[in-house]
Amino acid sequence: MTTYAVRARDAKGNPKRQKVTANSPAEARTMLRERGLFVQELTEDRGLIDNLSKIDLKDLQSSFASVTVKDKAVFSRQFAVLINAGVAMVRGLGVLSDQCPNPKLKKALQEISSDVQQGTNLSDAMRKHPSCFDNLYTAMVEAGEVGGVLDEVMNRLSTLLEDIARLQNQIKSAMAYPIAVGVIAVTVFVGMTVFLLPTFADIFEQLDAELPAFTQLMMTISEILRTPMYVGGVILLIVVLVFAYRQYYKREQAAKRWIASS
Repeated sequence: MTTYAVRARDAKGNPKRQKVTANSPAEARTMLRERGLFVQELTEDRGLIDNLSKIDLKDLQSSFASVTVKDKAVFSRQFAVLINAGVAMVRGLGVLSDQCPNPKLKKALQEISSDVQQGTNLSDAMRKHPSCFDNLYTAMVEAGEVGGVLDEVMNRLSTLLEDIARLQNQIKSAMAYPIAVGVIAVTVFVGMTVFLLPTFADIFEQLDAELPAFTQLMMTISEILRTPMYVGGVILLIVVLVFAYRQYYKREQAAKRWIASS
């Protein structure tokens, strides 16, 4: 029997990837149809080396990319122009996906175009890509579809997103100076505690005098920063805290989407 790698979609249009063992490709397709899957691609699985050679760099690039507010604003403005000009929705999505410079948004638009072509509403197709289109965006698109004013809604969305992008740029510009000052201050502090204070440690030991509490604190910090084990522990703690926060944030957002959908 042969193992086949399958790329398919379920009854709701969600993409599925799995492996199936069968005597022939026809038998494999029959087994998948019985499971309620629509086969898009079926290839023989030849092992790890062949799978590595088939890795699509575009998929890797899209997985690490992020969709910014500016990307969504540009898409909304261009999509509104195409709809207002009478271009078919599927055609407009195809054109915009071909011209989209963001790989993550490009892949999402291609899948949305495919779903819309199969009869799915635009808002429902967009809800499958929460990393690109949030709940507010899809809700406004759904309102535009129901009211027959999708071009006007897309224009309002583009204006809103452009204002948000402009505000974000202003905030970044305003924060650039304090962040630079903070980085320089931290660098100077670390340099003093790691390289300068140790030169005074021997002097303090020779004086054999009781040091003030603040001086003792600075000497302790200097010793910690000069110990690789302590530094590694602090870095590991920061990484764990950041990872835990991101996991909590993802679960919270997933719970909110589940509550909104139900």
